[in-house]
Amino acid sequence: MKYPKEVRTYCPKCKTHTLHKAKLFTKGSARPMAIGTRKHNRSLYGHGGKRAGTKTVKKQGKRQKIVLECSQCKKKHQRVIGTRTRKKLEMS
Repeated sequence: MKYPKEVRTYCPKCKTHTLHKAKLFTKGSARPMAIGTRKHNRSLYGHGGKRAGTKTVKKQGKRQKIVLECSQCKKKHQRVIGTRTRKKLEMS
């Protein structure tokens, strides 16, 4: 799916429609000492846990997130693209 690099949309800080730079949201690196990471690692220590066989379900596409930066106040806010996409967003 293609998405424009610049979008004219509402800025919550300026409270008007301004030109925004759009880029794809990327997740930061996980903290190794966070409780969720430690809990997940504990579950990997044991034996077994997964059943053999092929999966019958089809993978579902992700809802992509973009970061919009206002050209006037430089405030950033996020927007989720409504449709589920199979491929990564392409900024054009």
